[in-house]
Amino acid sequence: MDIPKVKLSFWQIINMNIGFFGIQYSFGLQQSAVNPIYDFLHASPDQIPLLNLAGPLTGLLIQPIIGAMSDKTWHPKWGRRKPYFFIGAIICSIALFMFPFSSSLWMAAGLLWILDVGNNTAMEPYRAFIADTLDEEQQPMGFQAQSFFTGFGQFLSYISLFLFPIFFVGYTGSLPTWIYASFFLGAILSIGSIWWSMRKTEEIPPTAIELAILKSEPLNIFSPFIDIYKAVLNMPSVMWQLFLVYLFQWYAMMCYWQNNSKSIALSVWSTTPSNPVAYEKAVEWNGLIGAFGFIVTFSIAFYLAKLAKKHGAKIVHFVCLFLGAISLFFFPQVHNQYLFFLVIIGYGIAWASMMGIPYLMVVAVIPKERYGVYMGIINMMIVIPMIIQNVSFGYILRNYLDNDPRQAINFAAVLLFIAAICTLLIKIRNTKLNE
Repeated sequence: MDIPKVKLSFWQIINMNIGFFGIQYSFGLQQSAVNPIYDFLHASPDQIPLLNLAGPLTGLLIQPIIGAMSDKTWHPKWGRRKPYFFIGAIICSIALFMFPFSSSLWMAAGLLWILDVGNNTAMEPYRAFIADTLDEEQQPMGFQAQSFFTGFGQFLSYISLFLFPIFFVGYTGSLPTWIYASFFLGAILSIGSIWWSMRKTEEIPPTAIELAILKSEPLNIFSPFIDIYKAVLNMPSVMWQLFLVYLFQWYAMMCYWQNNSKSIALSVWSTTPSNPVAYEKAVEWNGLIGAFGFIVTFSIAFYLAKLAKKHGAKIVHFVCLFLGAISLFFFPQVHNQYLFFLVIIGYGIAWASMMGIPYLMVVAVIPKERYGVYMGIINMMIVIPMIIQNVSFGYILRNYLDNDPRQAINFAAVLLFIAAICTLLIKIRNTKLNE
């Protein structure tokens, strides 16, 4: 019999999610600064997707394995999920510190692999940690708190692209000096925020029955793969339906992240990365408008949780993706840099939903003792479209979109609209989340 979970206060839920702030600052740098670093290191536009392959491929390999391992872990002092996201944070901090010292494209790509190993080791055990700790009534607040800190962490990473060049001028090696400051700050935040959440939040011990199951099925080298295989075979239909949404949603997001700075450079300043000084202005402006978009994200995150309770998670996600598609459609059409603050609002709303609402659909239909492995499988559903994008979009961009980043973002808008339509096909049987 399950032991009722203790209700947590609002501030306890905030404290348990602060670690997500550091993880998402790191992820924000991957979105906002890594591709410009590739540009500064003279990557061609159609090379960018392959250079980004590290993130989704490590996610595909690591997150479900780590999730399955955390399901079978318990230590009286260290807990179940905490050891994994603490180790992940350490790896992230080391990679972030080293990243600006990249002297070549392939050194930068290699460090991105290491950074993603850390991020992916931390990510899904953290989501399972929320599901473990909060009861059904408080889970929407918990997941949207993660969405809040996603927006806040990524806001800080994006705004650093605009503010840090004011204080850190010039170049160090082949990269602008401000890039060093942004990544060094990320190294501190990654480990510091995780440490805070670990210190402030206790994990719930397993029951005597759960401990007996853990002892009867001990963790070994094969057990994560067996658990993943069994979980996929028994995966609820909602997750298969969500996978269809994710195919279009995350392919679209990769197209946007890889091309937003270059699109702004062309539409506002009529320049390309071949002119580094002018292109740096576009990167800085992309940081500023991206930061504003994430202000929208963390401002609306908790409100979306209330809307999901009232109207259903499916409808909320559909509307948010639709607004995101509109945002990406108008993004390349803007020639006045200040109008981006209006256009980016839809993207900020869509991102707030992506980071929290789909998990409400899933957590209602999976067994709690399998939270780790299923959160890892959800990440597989995220990274598979990213891998497809990384290996296919360079060809599409080169042969059908004239290597034009503005057309790439319009392409992303179409895919996001299709994702919104696919959301309506999801059938949710849990009454609290049903439409």
